[in-house]
Amino acid sequence: MSLAQTAGHLLLILLLIEARKTPGNAHSLCLDLTVKSQSRPGQPWCQVQGSVDTKPFLQYDSASNKVKPLGFLGKEVNDTKAWTEISQTLIEAGRELRMVLPVIKLDKNETRGPPTLQVKLCCQREAEQCSGASLHFSLNGRTALLLDTMSITWTVIDPGATGIKEEWENNQELAEYFRTISTGDCSYWLREFLKHWEKMLVPEPTEPLIMAPDISQSASIRLVSCIILLIITQLVLIASSS
Repeated sequence: MSLAQTAGHLLLILLLIEARKTPGNAHSLCLDLTVKSQSRPGQPWCQVQGSVDTKPFLQYDSASNKVKPLGFLGKEVNDTKAWTEISQTLIEAGRELRMVLPVIKLDKNETRGPPTLQVKLCCQREAEQCSGASLHFSLNGRTALLLDTMSITWTVIDPGATGIKEEWENNQELAEYFRTISTGDCSYWLREFLKHWEKMLVPEPTEPLIMAPDISQSASIRLVSCIILLIITQLVLIASSS
């Protein structure tokens, strides 16, 4: 391989590395609901934590019956229409899920004590539209099944918790309620919250504005240095052989 070909090949690798550094435009909103059929006096029977791109921005518990903002994003959006809507929906969804618990058929090994249902409702937006939505069910901490609400596809993980799947299939009104939340409402809330997302990325005023190079930048610098060193080495070899 000639000097020009070698240098061109390495420059192509550098360009590919730089292209991979471009961030994608996919974002996600997840609501983690934990519902108990029974609870001690003063203890919540429903708790929820919401996150955008895995960063918590809200929490709710039935004891206080209030949705509280978390972090910078929560403080930015807690006066918006979307915040009011998501707060009302979380309270309603908790009540709906609590009504499901008594009819869920548990495995014989899982009948000790009142059951606890965990539901993770997630949606994803990409290219200005909903690109995915799902409901992930767990019983007493054990993953039970997954429902892709975009295609209404069930994935049973724990056969001992088939009662959840049966209840959703038999109760079409309930199924449609949660399908609408995950594919419609969730995507709308995420779109509205993303309008405030850039503000969350702005450094705090108290933080020094020192831009330290990240790992990918360092890798690019090292690669450029290697290309320069290779070119110099090739020139030396050519000069010594002539």
